[in-house]
Amino acid sequence: MSNLQNQFTVHFWGVRGSIACPGSETVRYGGNTPCIEMRVGTERLIFDGGTGLRVLGQSLLAQMPVTAHLFFTHYHWDHIQGFPFFVPAFIKINTFYIYGTIAPDGSTVQHRLNDQMLHPNFPVPLQIMGADLKFVDISVGNSININDEITVETALLNHPGEAVGYRVNWRNYSAAYVSDTEHFPDHLDENVLFLARNADVLIYDATYTDEEYHAEKTSKVGWGHSTWQEAVKIAKAAKVKRLVIFHHDPLHNDDFMDKIGEQVAEQFPNSLIAREGLSIQLSSPLNVINPTQVQAVTRNL
Repeated sequence: MSNLQNQFTVHFWGVRGSIACPGSETVRYGGNTPCIEMRVGTERLIFDGGTGLRVLGQSLLAQMPVTAHLFFTHYHWDHIQGFPFFVPAFIKINTFYIYGTIAPDGSTVQHRLNDQMLHPNFPVPLQIMGADLKFVDISVGNSININDEITVETALLNHPGEAVGYRVNWRNYSAAYVSDTEHFPDHLDENVLFLARNADVLIYDATYTDEEYHAEKTSKVGWGHSTWQEAVKIAKAAKVKRLVIFHHDPLHNDDFMDKIGEQVAEQFPNSLIAREGLSIQLSSPLNVINPTQVQAVTRNL
């Protein structure tokens, strides 16, 4: 067995929330919407299908045939809009297990992905995708066993229209992916604490600062997102090893993100601001691969 098959690596392909924001002011952190890839032992797990999924798809073309497990937190557009442009899904030799909850209106993950690709929204229907697509409806609170070593736990998040958070467990390592959730004003979210408990890595939705969230004229209360200050509270309470700030507001440019990074590090030194190309290897100690190194690493995955 190769060394790579004994590793747990988290790679960031899209880190923005709400809408893609390419441009000169977002070069360092990236402008693609959410997509995270986890290489866990022999398996490839993908979380969310924002525009970052298109970029991931391009890298996978050199690694076919591909089998992967694709998990959706929910079906707001910024988390599914990359799926119609995911080239490996159009190629017959590939296989994708696609997981999602049944939405409050009763629609499944297959329905949601299908509907966004119907005319006049998109010229190519989902049925044209040639890969073997295996849709799996999941129930929040239940665990999913990928194989004998990998378990994915789920919990409900506080977000308009509902969203689900994930925790990936493999051997003695764990990574929690908590995107699109809003903290409560008077207590820490027990579901988030459950997912984050003693995790090697917690990836948390910190779209706003506390100042933006509570602004008198432009309050973000009820919008379904959290702040970096709340992320720090969760990380400390759950005793996570590394905190990753994620789902950046498209209005936050690179300089603003630099300042947030400095502020977070003061409160929780073992922290990172998610940026496209960032890779984290879960080992002892945790290793971080800079975006400039990613091309070489990706070729070897």
